[in-house]
Amino acid sequence: MASFALTQKPIFSYTFIPKRNFLSKGNFIFSIMPVTTSYNDNGNKGFHSFRSRFFYGWVIVVSGFILLSASFGICYSFGVFFTPLQNEFSWNRATTSSLFSLYLLFAGVFSIIGGRASDKYGPKIVVLIMGIICGLSLVIMSRVQSSWQLYLTYSVLLSLGTGAMYIIVMSTGSHWFFKKRATALGIMGAGGGLGTVIMAPVSAWMILAYHWRSAYLIIGIAAWLVIIPAALLLKKKPSEIGVHIDGEPISNKTELSYSTAEEEYSLRETLTTRNFWLLFLIWFSYSFCLYMVMGHVVPRAEDIGLAPIRAAAILSILTAVAVPSRLVAGFVADMVDKRTIAAVFALIIAIAMFWLVLADKMWMLYLFAVIYGIAYGAIDPPIIALVGDIFGLSKVGAIMGFLMVGWGIGSATGPYIGGLIFDHTGEYQFAFSSGGLIMALAAICLLSLKIKGNQQFESRGASQ
Repeated sequence: MASFALTQKPIFSYTFIPKRNFLSKGNFIFSIMPVTTSYNDNGNKGFHSFRSRFFYGWVIVVSGFILLSASFGICYSFGVFFTPLQNEFSWNRATTSSLFSLYLLFAGVFSIIGGRASDKYGPKIVVLIMGIICGLSLVIMSRVQSSWQLYLTYSVLLSLGTGAMYIIVMSTGSHWFFKKRATALGIMGAGGGLGTVIMAPVSAWMILAYHWRSAYLIIGIAAWLVIIPAALLLKKKPSEIGVHIDGEPISNKTELSYSTAEEEYSLRETLTTRNFWLLFLIWFSYSFCLYMVMGHVVPRAEDIGLAPIRAAAILSILTAVAVPSRLVAGFVADMVDKRTIAAVFALIIAIAMFWLVLADKMWMLYLFAVIYGIAYGAIDPPIIALVGDIFGLSKVGAIMGFLMVGWGIGSATGPYIGGLIFDHTGEYQFAFSSGGLIMALAAICLLSLKIKGNQQFESRGASQ
C-alpha cells in the first residue's frame, strides 16, 4: 500500500489498494488518514501513518472492569446461597460460614501465586486458566453430594479461579497508566461493586425459579462466556503494542522512563521496607473493618427491630453508592496526593463506625450505609495506585499478592472478632468501636508512607 500527501497534517489522501478489495472502485479508494514526514537511514523523505490515537490501555480497563464484575459478583453472592446450602447439608451457621472464610484464606494464598505468575508469564494466560477453573468449580458445585466435595470445589477450586483476579487486574492496569492511574484503577474497581449489586438479586431469582444447583450451573457457564473472552484482551505492558506507559509513542529520539525511589529493589528487599509493612497494615485494617460491617451490620439492624428486608437494604445501599464513589475518587486522586485523599476517607470510615455504635434507628443506619459506602468506594483507588507509585512496576503483581495476605487475614478475622465480642458482651458497641480505631490507625499509616524522589516521566533526548 502506498500513500501520497501534500502536508504533514491529517489530510485527504489517495491510497492504492489491490483490485480484489471489495471496498475499492478500480485501483483506488478515497480515504482520510493522518500522515507525517519521516526520514530513512539514507536521508530520503518518506511518509507513514501514525497509529490510532486510541490508547489500548482503555481496553485493559474495560477488560478489568468485566473481570472484576464477574469474579466479585460470583464470590459475594455467597450470602444468597447460604440458607439453601445450610438446609441441603443440615449444617449450622458456623459450618456454613466456614466455606466462605476458607475461601478468603485460600484467596490470599493464591493471590501471591497469581501475582508472581502474572509478572512472569503475563496476565492473559494466567487469567485464562483462572477463568476455566472458575467456571469448572461452579459447574462441579451444582453436582456435589457431600461436605468435603463442597469445601474442595468452593473453598479451594473457586478461590484458585478467582482469588488472584483483583491483584492481577489492578497490577496490569498499573503497568498501563501513570498520569491517570488512580482513575483507571477506580473504573476497574467499580466493576467489582457493580457485579456484586447485580449478581446477588440475579442469583436469588435463579434459586427461587429453579434450584441452587441449577443456579450454580448457569453461573458457571456464564463465567466461561464472560471471563475467557475478557482475558484474551489483556496485555501485560504497553511495549507489547509499541508504546510507552500512558500511550506515549516510542521513537528513536525520545526515551521515556518511569522513575521511582524503590524501582531497583528486589522482591525480598521490598518485603523488608517500612513502606511495605505500612501498606500491609493499611490493607489489613481496611478489610478487617469492611468485612466486620458486611458480616454484622444486618444482624445489628435486626437486633434493633428492623425487618429482614429493610436490614438487608443497608448492604445494598452501601454497595451501590460505592460504585460512583470509586470513579470520582480515582479521578480526584490523580490530581492530588494519593496518601492524603486516602487518609481522609480512612478517617471518614472511622467516624462512620463510631456513628454505627450510636445508630438505633433506621434512618441512622441508612445514613451510615451512604457515608460508609462513599468512603469505602473512594479509598480503594488511591491505596491500590500507591503500590505502583512507591515500588515501581517490575514486581507490582507479586507485591500486591503479598499485600493480599494482609487483606485476607483482615477479612477472615474482622467478622470473627465481631461475632466473638457479641457472644461475650451481647452487643456490638465495642466491636464497631474497634473497627473505627483501626481505621484511624490506617489513616496515620497512610500519612506515614514515604515516596522518595520525584516520581515522573522523564523525557530524555527530545530537547537535546
